[in-house]
Amino acid sequence: MKLSLIRSACSGLRVHPRSRAGGWTRRCPTVGPAAGQSTFRAASDATGRGTSAKLGLHLRQQSRKTDGSECAASLREVVQHTKDAMDVLQRRNPPIQPLLAIVQAGEDDSLLEINKKMAGKIGLNITQICLAKQFSEDEIVEEVLKLNEDPRVHGIYLHLPSAALTTRVLETLKPEKDIDGISDLNIGRLVRGDLSKGFVSPLASAVLDVLEKHDAPLEGKTVLLVGGEGRVGSALQCLIERSGMVALKNNWNLEILQRQVMQSDAVVLLGGGNIDILPTCFRPGAAVIHCEPTLESDDHAFELSSRSGIGYLTAAYRAQNVVRSCSRWIQGQQYRPWRLRSLKLQPLTPVPSDIEISRAQIPKPVNQLAEEVGLLPEELEAYGRSKAKVCLSLLDRLHTQPDGKYVLVAGITPTPLGEGKSTVTIGLVQALSAHLSLNSFACLRQPSQGPTFGVKGGAAGGGYAQVIPMEEFNLHLTGDIHAITAANNLVAAAIDARMLHEATQSDKALFNRLVPSVNGVRKFSPIQFSRLQRLGIDKTNPASLTPEEVTSFVRLDLDPSKITCQTKNTTGFDIAVASEIMAILALADSLEDMKNRLARMVVGTSRSGQPVTTEDLGVSGALTVLMKDAIKPTLMQTLEGTPVFVHAGPFANIAHGNSSVLADKLALKLVGRDGFVVTEAGFGADIGMEKFFNIKCRASGLRPNVVVLVATIRALKMHGGGPNVSAGAPLPKEYIDENLSLVAAGCHSNLKKQIQIAHLFGIPVVVALNVFKTDTQAEIDLVCEIAKGCGASDAVPCNHWAQGGRGSIKLAQAVNEAASRPSNFQFLYNIEMPIADKIRTIAQKVYGADDIELSPAAKDKIDYYNQQGYGLLPICMAKTHLSLSHMPDKKGAPTGFVLPIRDVRASIGAGFIYPLVGTMSTMPGLPTRPCFYDIDLDPVTGEITGLF
Repeated sequence: MKLSLIRSACSGLRVHPRSRAGGWTRRCPTVGPAAGQSTFRAASDATGRGTSAKLGLHLRQQSRKTDGSECAASLREVVQHTKDAMDVLQRRNPPIQPLLAIVQAGEDDSLLEINKKMAGKIGLNITQICLAKQFSEDEIVEEVLKLNEDPRVHGIYLHLPSAALTTRVLETLKPEKDIDGISDLNIGRLVRGDLSKGFVSPLASAVLDVLEKHDAPLEGKTVLLVGGEGRVGSALQCLIERSGMVALKNNWNLEILQRQVMQSDAVVLLGGGNIDILPTCFRPGAAVIHCEPTLESDDHAFELSSRSGIGYLTAAYRAQNVVRSCSRWIQGQQYRPWRLRSLKLQPLTPVPSDIEISRAQIPKPVNQLAEEVGLLPEELEAYGRSKAKVCLSLLDRLHTQPDGKYVLVAGITPTPLGEGKSTVTIGLVQALSAHLSLNSFACLRQPSQGPTFGVKGGAAGGGYAQVIPMEEFNLHLTGDIHAITAANNLVAAAIDARMLHEATQSDKALFNRLVPSVNGVRKFSPIQFSRLQRLGIDKTNPASLTPEEVTSFVRLDLDPSKITCQTKNTTGFDIAVASEIMAILALADSLEDMKNRLARMVVGTSRSGQPVTTEDLGVSGALTVLMKDAIKPTLMQTLEGTPVFVHAGPFANIAHGNSSVLADKLALKLVGRDGFVVTEAGFGADIGMEKFFNIKCRASGLRPNVVVLVATIRALKMHGGGPNVSAGAPLPKEYIDENLSLVAAGCHSNLKKQIQIAHLFGIPVVVALNVFKTDTQAEIDLVCEIAKGCGASDAVPCNHWAQGGRGSIKLAQAVNEAASRPSNFQFLYNIEMPIADKIRTIAQKVYGADDIELSPAAKDKIDYYNQQGYGLLPICMAKTHLSLSHMPDKKGAPTGFVLPIRDVRASIGAGFIYPLVGTMSTMPGLPTRPCFYDIDLDPVTGEITGLF
């Protein structure tokens, strides 16, 4: 059969019909009589094992015969031992079926037969991959790469001429699949005596087994190896010497061969050659083991004697290695204990700028970090040296692994300067992992360009508690926000295009273009079937639609005044991090869930009052394609080398303000039962924390163990009656000088209220006082004392900004203690409550309002959402972050106010209703002098300046 014909018959790797390896539906023609046990495949490029041999045991007159009962006994032992291991493997992992891939030149099935028979006894699958007899090194390498990455293949046997096993080929072969033990790593492990991960050549094992059965004990005996200068010969020599024997080698040097034969207790012929030695030259009882190579690069076929005891024993040891490889693979899929190597910090005084600190620390290569925290190489997609996407397949691999402890970092109502929740989050995980040796992961939002180029200049933490490299964290990262922007633009373009075409074409013209005839056949696409189902049209043949059905199918009839997605026609903008697609990314728990959520996005309303979705537009599948990489969290690290997931970045005042569900779920599996996942909710606890509990926890099913509530003395002074604080302006003296009365007033108002809000959800609170250099010890002690009196489980000062993780050790200990106590988590409201009542509950219990006031527009929207069946969604309040009320200048814990709801909108794909409180805008502006004035690039060094 020609190679081209083999390709057409079976173009991919297949298994036999009885295989339980999932997803292999097409099958290649079976080879040999054991039809259910092996398959045959030709390959465009393949790799094979060297040293193909005619294996036999040949004895001269005066040598002792050992190819009968002794070899058979060894064979029975190896087969039985391997069958037992196979039974254990399959009892524990029924879907797994070990598979051996044999790569060879030409189509001869002789070698396959002997391995098939062994596989049949043990229960393995075998596939045969045939290269053309004239093949190139590139073809071998390409085939090996495919087999390396195929999780269904557990062993690769390269049955190729020795000359084909080049350094490049052997370096390509994965050592963990090299069941013939010919890779450099496996040979090296054998030489070192470290076989816990490696493999020994099956032929070498078979020969040693025969020698042991022939003349035990072996110590002190002499074995002559004739020929076999390759890797199998080296492996056998090593095994012989490790067994206490003396190994002599002869590469067909006839001048000394006879003398060496006379000295030897056994002679092993490993290479081709013709010799004529008299029987009298052999020691009495000496064994002669003949392993005659027969695979050549010419056109001569080779034969494998079915009577060869060594041949079957070698095949049995090869099968044993395949089962062992499969068992190791399964073990490698289990949870891996961490071996985290922390990076040392040497804090300086005074503390340098954030960017100087970040650049002074060299991060670990991301693949090293990933290995330290138990990620597999195939679960990592590197983006440069310091960051990588992590594949969601991790959740399947570790689905039985218990989750770790879940910690939420929230804050009191902040000043415009921010109070350091991100810094506290990073300092806490640095303390947990680098100083207390507890597994911990930080899960942070990706900062958007608004804060980075507007006010903050970065959001990677600060001081000696940062994510590094901070430039990469603060700028493009891995492009997730750009993917969201592209997806939003695609929706806008789809809306504009559809409205234009509906306005300029007849129903028939629209239908003919939406459902084009291809080769005379007109078919609906899968996404169009979804639209038909929504319309109640149960038809599959486009020609069967009535004119009325055609009209309803092709006409979305969007009302231009009720489009909820910004387009060129609406002449408006929403920031990407406030978009529904960003919220969907943050709340989705799988790729399928994200796809379904994107399809449910409502982009507008038809003139008849019906919601129009992205699926109706036909664009939801394309949106999923744009977002397919963005759904994977990005792995980075802190200054002390502890792991961080950065994923999603919804604002907290105009969106739900939390990092992704998926990042938290992945991290909770990786840290293990006793580890910690620390995630942050945006702005104050009244906003970010409330949405974390009522929206994110409903979507994820996760329940937190502890809330860390971040406070600063400057924010407490502001809530206690201090003057206003503005970004970029010098702090008034009240915030620099000691003022215990302002601190106490702020504690008894805003801090107390935020602790009470956390207790509404049944979660213990640890107050983290983020210490600044202007804080006095009396002020620090007062805050901690009042906080505990207000119901906090503990309250501790934190100095991570100046000291790194060491400055948050007390916080880490307090969190560990609080997490060990039982919590009684509960949602704030029943999801089945009417929309207005859910809004009222948040306003009264969280914000302290007397009641709510719904505008006529808001009432109409609520009625419409109830009619459409959206009334069971949770609430995401769009409210100022600068006050518990809707009035930014009202500090402390305002009371006696009515919360005005001017509008109510819906993010159906994300899965929440969001009321707009007061004058809240979904497109925040930049300050008069944004940070971008100072951000620049040095064209000589390539260094970024201006981030801080």
